[in-house]
Amino acid sequence: MDLERHAPQQNPEGCLTVAIRIPVRIVVLVLVVPVRVVWDLLVVAGRFLMDTVLRPVGRAVFVWPFVGLWRYVVVPLGRALRWLGNALVVVPLVGLYRYVLTPLGRLAALVARGIGAGLVWVYACVLTPVGRAVVWVLRGIGAGLAWVYACVLTPVGRAVLWVLRGVGAGLAALGLGIHGAVAWLVRYLVVVPAVWAYVWILTPVGHAVAWCARGVGWLLGVIVTGVAVTLHWIMRVLFVLPALALWRWVLTPVGRVLVVVGREVGEALGHAWRIAGHISLAVGRFLGTLLRWIFVEPVRWAYRTVLTPVGHVIRDTVLRPAAEAARGVARAGRQAFAAARESVRQARADVRRMLFGEPGQPHVVDRREPTGAETRTLDSSTTALTKD
Repeated sequence: MDLERHAPQQNPEGCLTVAIRIPVRIVVLVLVVPVRVVWDLLVVAGRFLMDTVLRPVGRAVFVWPFVGLWRYVVVPLGRALRWLGNALVVVPLVGLYRYVLTPLGRLAALVARGIGAGLVWVYACVLTPVGRAVVWVLRGIGAGLAWVYACVLTPVGRAVLWVLRGVGAGLAALGLGIHGAVAWLVRYLVVVPAVWAYVWILTPVGHAVAWCARGVGWLLGVIVTGVAVTLHWIMRVLFVLPALALWRWVLTPVGRVLVVVGREVGEALGHAWRIAGHISLAVGRFLGTLLRWIFVEPVRWAYRTVLTPVGHVIRDTVLRPAAEAARGVARAGRQAFAAARESVRQARADVRRMLFGEPGQPHVVDRREPTGAETRTLDSSTTALTKD
């Protein structure tokens, strides 16, 4: 009971799913097994073709030519170009930099230092006193201009400002009188009639126009609402409700059935592909075993029981004696060749003695060196300077 209570709840499958699953899996298995067998055969053939034909051909046609081109053409050419570049570009540029540009740069630096020192001397001994004199003159001119501004222009400006203020006050008094008259005329000739026309004419007319506009708007709203409601119900009855019924009562059940069928077909394809793989593997193993027992084992047995003893007999009776005889012949040939070479050397030495006589013996010079039997001790010296 506890196991049943704690067991995971699985979704129950309907009878439609079970009814679809078994025939679909049978049909898919019957259709997929030949395809899987053919696929496995193609894979095996492709691997065999790749290992025995395409890969060696590819290496012979593409890899080794490029390797040979790289190793025997590009690398030597690159080394030659590097040597030429070093000999024609790097070495001349280094020589130009070391023996031309460096001395010129040092000379230019020396000249620049001299020019800089001259400019510093001109600035310190010429421009600085001149600048100070100019600054002193400008300060004097500024002080004079300040005195003119403070003692001449400022009193004159204040007098002109006082005169302008008086003229402005007179013009302001005259303008106030004219402004009052103009304001009274504008008030009673323009403002009062405009206010009366706005209050007693424009306002009632505007209210009437607004009331008419609201009535027209309400009427238009009623008409538009009625038309919209009518169109809504027409669209709902003619399109929405049939489409909803079609979706709910036709497309949804059909879609569910198609989903179930598609899921079962996919699962059946996967299951059938796996089963077909096992079947193909079993068939391949059976064919491999049959091929081994029909061809490989007889060939192996023939190689072990027939060809190997025959090969050993041929090796012991024919090949080894032939090899020993060949080695003996080669040894005799080498000895004969050595004897002939020694005879030729001796004849050449005899001819040289007949023509030029015996060679002179080398004159032995006493180097005053100790012999091998003598040894050096503390009380006897064997050097060239202290030898007795």
